[in-house]
Amino acid sequence: MAKMIDELQARLDKEFKEAEHELKVVLPKEIRKATDMGDLSENAEYKAALERQEFLKARLEQLLKRLQELSMLNINRLPRDRVAFGTWMNVFDVEKEEEQEFTLVMPEDADLKQGLISTSSPLGRGFIGKSEGDEVCIETPGGARNFEILELKTIHDQEE
Repeated sequence: MAKMIDELQARLDKEFKEAEHELKVVLPKEIRKATDMGDLSENAEYKAALERQEFLKARLEQLLKRLQELSMLNINRLPRDRVAFGTWMNVFDVEKEEEQEFTLVMPEDADLKQGLISTSSPLGRGFIGKSEGDEVCIETPGGARNFEILELKTIHDQEE
């Protein structure tokens, strides 16, 4: 799991550097080129470059915040007997009458089809802090869902 965090940090860091390069090098050239064309009031290239500039500024802030959060994540402080980041779970979905497997991951790695649920999703938030044997009712956009946690392996169990 520490490897997953390192890989995520590397991906976010790469995206940060690429966005920063575009913001500081590429876009200024595009803006300069658009201003050289004259009337800016009807210049689509100029407007598009300014919109992209605002988007990149916001994305850089998000990436910086996320990278700071990841750098402060202390795996040793995660619980060893309850659901938290990195926990794999085998749960029984009461409505569907079937077992499902989930792993709690960072939002960037979420993929429900693969059973990877975000710690910030309704399902993720609903499971956090629960233990084996707990029955959990989780409000989702599609309505309430009921689960029983049959088995769990925390991040610590998986690293052993």
